[in-house]
Amino acid sequence: MPRMSAKERREELIEAAIRVMVREGVTKATTRAIVAEAGMTLGVFHYCFTSREELLQEVTRRITDRAVVAAREAFAHERDISASITKSLRAFWEYVERNPGEQLVGYELAQYALRQEGLQELARRQYAHYLEVHVEILEEAADAADIEWTVPVPVLARYLNSVLDGLTSCWLGDRDSARSQEVLRLTGEHLLGLTRERKPSTD
Repeated sequence: MPRMSAKERREELIEAAIRVMVREGVTKATTRAIVAEAGMTLGVFHYCFTSREELLQEVTRRITDRAVVAAREAFAHERDISASITKSLRAFWEYVERNPGEQLVGYELAQYALRQEGLQELARRQYAHYLEVHVEILEEAADAADIEWTVPVPVLARYLNSVLDGLTSCWLGDRDSARSQEVLRLTGEHLLGLTRERKPSTD
């Protein structure tokens, strides 16, 4: 096997953890199971991560960021806010439907952390990261389209996260894509109604 840098080993351990969790669930993703999946040793794991909690946090970030990267791209290259909202929601949802296992792992991680003594902070950081990402995307969309939101962005980010979180959870249960896409359309219409032309700066 080619010699890997510490960063490369860390990346492979994160991906190995995701594969184990998707296949067997979060509770089965022990440190030993993860290093076996990666073809590494426990010594390598402890060299790359200070704890299993640190690895779980990185897994959470990786799953979240993958789901929103396409949505961010749609916002970044579209000056029309209506088209931007539509494209970004569609891009996000296409990723969800292509990767249901990762979405399920995201929910499992949150519930697992809330149930484990000493891991509750992991769940708090997980949702804090979700909200940070939504804030970034909404601000990028406003800048690209030269508009502003009529409600505070942190509130709008929490609203959007709640809708997408609930919709994803419901879809994982019934796999009703047609109705899920109708909800996305309604969400897009509502978001569009919360925009206005940006006021000229008085500076």
